[in-house]
Amino acid sequence: MILKQHFPFIFYIVCGIVLKASATKNKGRGSQGQFPITHNVTVAEGGTADMTCRVDHNDNTSLQWSNPAQQTLFFGDKKALRDNRIELVRASWQELAIRISEVALTDEGQYTCSLFTMPVKTAKAFLTVLRVPEKPEIAGFTKPAKEGDQITLTCVTSGSKPAADIRWFRNEKEIQGAKEVNASGKTFTVSSTLRLQVDRDDDGVAYTCRVEHVALSSSPQQTTEVLEVHYPPFVDITSSLTFPEEGEYLKLECVSKGNPLPDSVLWTKDGGELPDIDRMIVEGRELTFTSLNKTDNGTYRCEASNHLGTSRAEYMLFVYDPNALQQKGPDHALIGGVVAVVVFITLCLIIVLGRYLARHKGTYLTHEAKGAEDAPDADTAIINAEGNQAHAAEKKEYFI
Repeated sequence: MILKQHFPFIFYIVCGIVLKASATKNKGRGSQGQFPITHNVTVAEGGTADMTCRVDHNDNTSLQWSNPAQQTLFFGDKKALRDNRIELVRASWQELAIRISEVALTDEGQYTCSLFTMPVKTAKAFLTVLRVPEKPEIAGFTKPAKEGDQITLTCVTSGSKPAADIRWFRNEKEIQGAKEVNASGKTFTVSSTLRLQVDRDDDGVAYTCRVEHVALSSSPQQTTEVLEVHYPPFVDITSSLTFPEEGEYLKLECVSKGNPLPDSVLWTKDGGELPDIDRMIVEGRELTFTSLNKTDNGTYRCEASNHLGTSRAEYMLFVYDPNALQQKGPDHALIGGVVAVVVFITLCLIIVLGRYLARHKGTYLTHEAKGAEDAPDADTAIINAEGNQAHAAEKKEYFI
């Protein structure tokens, strides 16, 4: 059957060999410098592969393309294999180009271009077929999880060639998973696993599995799993006033967080029910006092619950007297007394210092004039004063 299918082309080949054998020796020698040139081709499954064989210097020698099974595809411009996916692009003495459409994995392999010189020269071209990985899926997680649970996220993609790469992201931040690759024929199944202990911070977090592959170019495939984590409530109380006064309007809000969110909250005062429901109005999570008075002083508790637990918060309310707040301020009498004491002490220090300086100054002048008191005349007084000059200088130096 195969012989019958290829008989015309076997005939062409035999004729070509006979014609070359009858050529002149010079021409035969010239053919020794002829070599076919090919290039490897890579294409994604389902794409188109262009296979080209060139000869720079050809003396009218035929070219042939054959597939990995050594089946002749084209001999010159003559089609040999009945495959509608394979067509001729160009055929000349210098070039033989063919095109394979809708490439399949079975088309992968080594193709041969033959130049029928004596002897026949060949060139090989390897056709690599890529397979795009299937869209990834995340398995192993059942919603919802509880705070503190250990969960496993497994991302799987199959059918890739070569093996795809998987990357994990927590929101926008990349995290590492444990990768595993399994071969199935020419294709690969790739999985990556994350093991997590979840808490309330993981509630609503998006974990994304991204598949990258050479056949996907710049458009990776990805899938996302948004975690739902249930946890007990947490409550806090906020006040609309910093210093609540008698007669003012006050609103306390019980801010509660939890998953599931508590449906309602319970307000109590000093461990019991609210005493004055006419002035204390509860609306949802808010406790409102229409007009505060001293009887409202006490400890108010907000309590919220879901199926995982209960949380409580307390607020100590003290209602101020507005008149006391207005009178409260600097003690002017005390400040005046302190200032008076400081001024008095300062004056005392000045007086004492002045008397001390005056006393030492009089002593100095007295000793300086002491030599003139007992002198009988002016000349003697001057001499006596000069005699005491050194002593006066000593006193002056001591004073300074």
